[in-house]
Amino acid sequence: MIAIIDYGMGNLRSVQKAFQKLGYQAFITSDPLEILDADKLVLPGVGAFADAMASLKEKELDQAIVEFIGSGRPFLGICLGLQLLFEESGEGGRHPGLGLVEGDVRPLPSRFNLTRISVSLVF
Repeated sequence: MIAIIDYGMGNLRSVQKAFQKLGYQAFITSDPLEILDADKLVLPGVGAFADAMASLKEKELDQAIVEFIGSGRPFLGICLGLQLLFEESGEGGRHPGLGLVEGDVRPLPSRFNLTRISVSLVF
């Protein structure tokens, strides 16, 4: 079973529906024990790095994520969910992450215009 972590941030229902559309069962949880019992784990995310880390720690989900990933089972971090794996982020100051990936998350210099709002067909 696929567990989708609910830490108060992220597009949980859309992620769950995407898995269901593909024929997979996925459930949303904020219970560390359910996370540790899952076969696969998804950490979605939309929002600020510091707020997300504070929420993970408050709900005691940070250690469950570290333990799950350490077990070698499949993990998917989406957007902010992937960024949280790094040692720290420079978004709005310096904030520690989960420390599972060496390095830090930094904004790209303003000379790079990466804004793209559209739908593209990818094959």
